[in-house]
Amino acid sequence: MMSKRCKYALKAMVRLARNYNQGFLPTSVIAQDENIPKKFLEQILLELKRAKLVNSKQGKVGGYYLLKSPDEVSLADIYRIFDGPIALTPCVSLNFYESCDDCVDEAVCYLRKELIIVREKTRKSMMEATLTKFINQE
Repeated sequence: MMSKRCKYALKAMVRLARNYNQGFLPTSVIAQDENIPKKFLEQILLELKRAKLVNSKQGKVGGYYLLKSPDEVSLADIYRIFDGPIALTPCVSLNFYESCDDCVDEAVCYLRKELIIVREKTRKSMMEATLTKFINQE
């Protein structure tokens, strides 16, 4: 299940995507428009900034803006920042691989084989869910 933090990050990113190439959006505007607690949003935006998905400008006319086109940012990108791997078990993760303690031989593990298929279908769907697609649902 997606964490509240990840959901808020996604909502903030969609709001920034709606404003893409139109200037900066203050945190207070994003918080109000998306019904996100401002202090919580500030922490989320700092994480997105560290991940180089957004940037900010200080000052009266400052705020946040997307660093990439809304077509280039996917749900998978955001999910990995806030909720970690897309895979259901560590042994099938692409970015956070770990072997399982209870597995004798990964090559013949019946769970691993099917979970790789699940991971790929999920990853594909999450990669296709770009910010642009969320905007187009409105």
